[in-house]
Amino acid sequence: MLMAHPAVLHRLVGEYEILRALHAQDGSAGARRRLDDVTYTLCVATGTRDADAAVLAARHQLPGARPADDSLLSAPRPGTACAP
Repeated sequence: MLMAHPAVLHRLVGEYEILRALHAQDGSAGARRRLDDVTYTLCVATGTRDADAAVLAARHQLPGARPADDSLLSAPRPGTACAP
């Protein structure tokens, strides 16, 4: 499997977090569309199928990542699935 460059993953995770906060704050269609695009790209880059798993996988691939118990994060939240 191909792996995304850590710099790309870092940028995608940062964009995802910013857009998620922006969407939560103003709920605009534009923010939602951008969030969907970044979420999809993050899922493709990490080989996952939902946003939470994608962010978790990306963080584990970043330099300095340490193993941790991620069992609390295993259940996806509603509306976090990657769009096809």
